[in-house]
Amino acid sequence: MRQVTVRQQEVLDFISSFSQDNNYPPTVREIAEHFHISIRAVQDHIAALQKKGCLAQTQKRARSLSVVTGGNPVPKVFVNRVPLLGTVAAGKPLLSEENLDGYVNLTEPFVRPGKSYFALRVRGQSMVEAGILEGDLAVVEQASTAVDGQIVVAVIDNAITLKRFYRESDRIRLQPENSSFEPIYSREVTIVGILTNIVRTY
Repeated sequence: MRQVTVRQQEVLDFISSFSQDNNYPPTVREIAEHFHISIRAVQDHIAALQKKGCLAQTQKRARSLSVVTGGNPVPKVFVNRVPLLGTVAAGKPLLSEENLDGYVNLTEPFVRPGKSYFALRVRGQSMVEAGILEGDLAVVEQASTAVDGQIVVAVIDNAITLKRFYRESDRIRLQPENSSFEPIYSREVTIVGILTNIVRTY
């Protein structure tokens, strides 16, 4: 392996320490901002480090750099500690301590860097026709808006519900995915998140 320059070693060290601190690698822009250099200069350093066998980029996406140790890239798995909500206490903010049942550690593809999530344990049978069963863990990206057809977590009268969202002329329809259940209609609906994944254990 050809010897790296002082600056290349600094870039390599930054990528390594950033990855350890955040559980995902920095973007080219973040490296450029850290060293106060141009994006092109960072790309040149990355290309040189790849040629010298010090750095691997497995995918063409923003956060896919991995430092090579002993000839093999050390993959960095993104892990997010996601709050698990239980029964929501009336009048309390969604993620307040009174509503927490603990935390779950989730990795990609269930969670992605730069986004905020919470999790709910599914109760009841209202979404079975969408493949969402009682006991499943619903992984929800925090959001305050939704588009028609998305499965959302909504708060109505301080109670949380998981339903498919539809906006009608003068109200919101929260549609269950079970033909035995009736839709919920309301003008006072607060969207708190959008379902992204379901985790099921056997």
